[in-house]
Amino acid sequence: MKFLPLIVKNALRNRRRTLLTISSLAISLCLLGVMMALYYALFIGGQPTKSQTRRVVVRNKVSITFPMPLHYRQKIAQVPGVEEVMVMQWFGGVYKDSRDQRNFFARMAVEADKLFRVYQDYRISEEEKAAFIRDPAGCVVNKVLAERHGFKVGDKILIKGDIFPFDLDLTVRGIYTSDELDDETLWFNWKYLENMLRNSPRLAAGNFILLARSEQDVPAICRAIDEMFANSEAPTKTEGEFAFGMSFLSFLGNVKMILMSICFAVTFTVLLITANTMAMSVRERVREVGVLRTLGFQQSTIVAMILGESVLISLGGGLLGVLLAQGLCAMIRQGPLIVQQAKTLAIEPPVFAAIMAVSVIVALASSAVPAVSAARQNIVDALRFTD
Repeated sequence: MKFLPLIVKNALRNRRRTLLTISSLAISLCLLGVMMALYYALFIGGQPTKSQTRRVVVRNKVSITFPMPLHYRQKIAQVPGVEEVMVMQWFGGVYKDSRDQRNFFARMAVEADKLFRVYQDYRISEEEKAAFIRDPAGCVVNKVLAERHGFKVGDKILIKGDIFPFDLDLTVRGIYTSDELDDETLWFNWKYLENMLRNSPRLAAGNFILLARSEQDVPAICRAIDEMFANSEAPTKTEGEFAFGMSFLSFLGNVKMILMSICFAVTFTVLLITANTMAMSVRERVREVGVLRTLGFQQSTIVAMILGESVLISLGGGLLGVLLAQGLCAMIRQGPLIVQQAKTLAIEPPVFAAIMAVSVIVALASSAVPAVSAARQNIVDALRFTD
């Protein structure tokens, strides 16, 4: 540590280059931090909420886009451990301008009288709940979604149909909050679909959402339902709600491989940036290294000083990159809800530690060769060196 002032002075010798290097490292490590945060949130740190542990989703085994017959509901309700079953259908549609990402949110048809029995973490007044159940054209919206678009009780919402051959003309009957996670969803009464698709083969269930009596009953329920419909017209895939949400990532491909590939590419880029900076810095200082050797400095001390300078610059870029990454994560949290983990995305302590570790490793790897080469150079050759 007694050489720390000299290390800092050497790092700041060419302030413009040091500043540009730190900025380049910060941008690269910011991207690396966001990718690591996504990976951690999706595959390591993400956990189902307390109420999600009891909710189970039944979908078509072939694809989520294939519907299931409505009569499955009665059979599912008879499975031991099932407390409640609710039909759900994704409507899709377009609200205002589809080019504005703020207008993207889930529009779901559900059995109004069962919604708040299945989603027990939802909080809404009894008056609004009753109004929603009574009105076939009624809907309820999440509070965060309502604040974003200015929805109030009694407002009209028009959704243009794209999957279904009709538009939704809905009235907001209630605004709900959640004790655990704001899902930013619009739920409308299943009776609307029944009235519009009466006697149509398109009147079917996209999913069945069921509530298990206990978390321990979930595995047995999943097996029983899938075995029941294994040889039917529409085989099913049954899984917990959290696992169902994670399955949406499969539509994007191998997300793990994509994130890991980006992380490796960014790390390699950071290595090149730091190696280039340290190579130039050491080359400018060959004669000074010869002077230090003449004054009695050991080779190990010179190597340590050069490595320390590289680590100092890299850590500066790493800390700035973490701050930028935290800001990007905050922006992502304010965007549309794609997966549950997006609303809690942040630079967690393990991710912070990983970024700092990458900074140190890259600094050591990029400066080791120039440092050793400079320290081993013959004193006379070093003193005669000109650039």
